[in-house]
Amino acid sequence: MKAKLFFLLLVSGAAISMALFTIGCATKTTLTEKNASALWEAGNVRNKIVVISDIHIGIDDRYSEILENRPLLIDFLKRLQNTSDVRELVIAGDFLDEWFLPVWYPPYTDVQNFYKGVVANNKGVIDELNKVVKSGIKVVYVIGNHDMTLENHVLQEAIPGIVQVSDARGVGAYYTGDRKEIVIEHGHRYDAFSAPDTVTNEELCGNNGDTILPSGYFFARNAATWVLEGYPTVEKNLPVVTTVPDPSDTDRFGAYTYYSILKGISERMTITRGLEEKIFDIRMAGFNGAYTFLDYYPAQQEDGTISAVLFPHIQRTWAERQRVNRVKIPNTFLEAAVGGGGGGGLDGIEYFFKQAKVQYLENPGENVDVVVFGHTHVPLYRATDNGKYYVNDGTWIDHNTSAPISRTFAVITTGNETTAKVYLYGEDGSVSDITGIVKEEI
Repeated sequence: MKAKLFFLLLVSGAAISMALFTIGCATKTTLTEKNASALWEAGNVRNKIVVISDIHIGIDDRYSEILENRPLLIDFLKRLQNTSDVRELVIAGDFLDEWFLPVWYPPYTDVQNFYKGVVANNKGVIDELNKVVKSGIKVVYVIGNHDMTLENHVLQEAIPGIVQVSDARGVGAYYTGDRKEIVIEHGHRYDAFSAPDTVTNEELCGNNGDTILPSGYFFARNAATWVLEGYPTVEKNLPVVTTVPDPSDTDRFGAYTYYSILKGISERMTITRGLEEKIFDIRMAGFNGAYTFLDYYPAQQEDGTISAVLFPHIQRTWAERQRVNRVKIPNTFLEAAVGGGGGGGLDGIEYFFKQAKVQYLENPGENVDVVVFGHTHVPLYRATDNGKYYVNDGTWIDHNTSAPISRTFAVITTGNETTAKVYLYGEDGSVSDITGIVKEEI
């Protein structure tokens, strides 16, 4: 099964294009609301929930992951307004991006003003979402990790008709459908690198639950820098842990696993800044200091433990983080680190599918038939043998390193029988059903 999925994810964009079945198309010219055709031949009943996520609009076009696809997103939203059977548009996280910033971006203290800058820099997208609301389609936002510090009033001012969903600070799950049989969340709640972390740095920063930014935020700032510097290869003398703990010692082995994941990332994404330069100057979200990469990178301590200044002994706080983040069925740090660190790879795909089953589809306390996540950037469809579904709607960023396609979205049809599909919005305006391509039966 994994081999089949791995093959599907690695096939070329050209091969995917040949396999796609086009169900609708639009002109390449800029659309207006009046000449925008429906996304498909729509019915008379508003029974479809459209889910998009991981759009990643930025504060500055120099620091944005969506430039080429932004006009296509606007055209998609224009056509959505004229698709008469769409009931809801759900944006499932990572809409306004606070993470994809180089380390040289000036420190700031007013987080909400930062997000207002993101809104202003993407006026075309915001204007079109307001028109989607006016068309009679309910627009819902479920928070993601890249905008977990966003407060409701910013989006409410930008899009007055939007509905925002959260059940704990920085995470949310939205139940919808005729029988509330559909649940949509970003998925970062289950990722040790991306779930809100108000616990691990509490003593370091001397505050009470304000340090919400997780380890992945620092990795994202480093990764953005590497991309914007042109992917340099720079020799780094990173600390080396030579003793591998026994897996039965879950505390030390968990710390070693965290170190190993960061080691692999850090050896590949080598920015030009020195290891002892204070590159992480963070003056918001509970942080008020400047830190080096070595402050972030785990090393072997004198007492034999593996830890760092930032996120000290992170493996020990995962249970409390899950409680704060209202995870229904907790798991181990090791599982959440490997699954989260796997990202769009096979470990991540399997991990988030497992969480969809454990938290919802197989949870006797839930009555859910369809689970939709974003976060991994890998579109996916899984149908279980008892008629339930897990769907990942993918991403709209320009260059998707996790999968060979972007501009994907999910459509869930609610009613007597709930069904789910995954689509691709083509550069030519075509709308293609790719469910069969990203499908994995179990």
